[in-house]
Amino acid sequence: MSFFSNIFGRNNDPKSIISFDVIDPIYSYLYNEQSSLEFKVKGIQEDVMVNLFFFPSSFDHEEGNEEIKKAGFNNAYEVLNELYKKMNISTLSDEKIQEGLEYDFIHIQFYSEPTSEEKKFFKRSIKNFVIFFCCTNSLEINDFKILYSGRHFFDYTKGLLESELLDINNPKNESEEIGIRDFKLVLQGICQYLNIEIPKTIELSSQENLVQNEEATVETFKEFLQLVSRGEIDEELLQSQSQELFDKRNQNHDEFDYDFDFFEEINTWHSDWKFDPEDAEYFISEMLGEDFRFDYPEETYSHDLFPYIQSELEKRNLELMTYETYGDSYLFFLANKNEVNRILELSEVTKMEVVKL
Repeated sequence: MSFFSNIFGRNNDPKSIISFDVIDPIYSYLYNEQSSLEFKVKGIQEDVMVNLFFFPSSFDHEEGNEEIKKAGFNNAYEVLNELYKKMNISTLSDEKIQEGLEYDFIHIQFYSEPTSEEKKFFKRSIKNFVIFFCCTNSLEINDFKILYSGRHFFDYTKGLLESELLDINNPKNESEEIGIRDFKLVLQGICQYLNIEIPKTIELSSQENLVQNEEATVETFKEFLQLVSRGEIDEELLQSQSQELFDKRNQNHDEFDYDFDFFEEINTWHSDWKFDPEDAEYFISEMLGEDFRFDYPEETYSHDLFPYIQSELEKRNLELMTYETYGDSYLFFLANKNEVNRILELSEVTKMEVVKL
């Protein structure tokens, strides 16, 4: 294991959780205890995956060697040198390569909400943060560089090579901005998961335990139904449906599925994936119980209308959301804006899948 120096200032802002003093103990745990983690962080879609990989051993298999050759390189060290050039880290000399040392890096992967452009096609967006340790004007390891990618690494070597150097203080697009915001949450979650003490100077994204497991109970389903109906659900129906959904989930926990019968009693709009602005105005008016109109550019339809709908609903402190139908349709409902994050949390706990538009 060895590291090479660069000539830039250290990434160790005492207020930022994206700092050497936080990432170094995470690395120590991965190196000495367990090289792979997968767990849930509140506020992050699906599980967070954290892995410690090594050049060249992590690439020393048939698929890895094929990817390296496909990318135009002879071995993993050449790939590493290409990444070092991108990060302004001194490259390995032939003599160093001949020593056969291992050079490690951390790959943290999770899903965030999609960018405004991605929302037209995706319900979530993958985020990859690849961390390489190095030295800054020192013989000691005291710094790191991060490569970022918002793409899936179907070809891992290609994914690394297409990643871009990240400036955490100056995101150059919406994808990086969302990623950095959630990366701070993820790092806090990793520290809490591993019982790593976070320096008191650091400004945390959340004051709660981000990895505290919440079990689904009848009360959990009850809270979920109350929130998605904005409290407009009959008490008797609320009690019976909460119990029914809880029982159904427990009967087949691993393959829990649900139908939409109870949604008939809640104000919703079941729509084909194609709809006109007039449809949106009519059905949202029905859900609101009052007239709803919104401004939109001519020749705008379906999912392209979402930003304009949400902008108008925000004036009422509301947000349009949909249940996951797993088909070419939506099952829209209106949520109170300040309850959206809790709805998403409960959606994960209850497996009643909800999508933020």
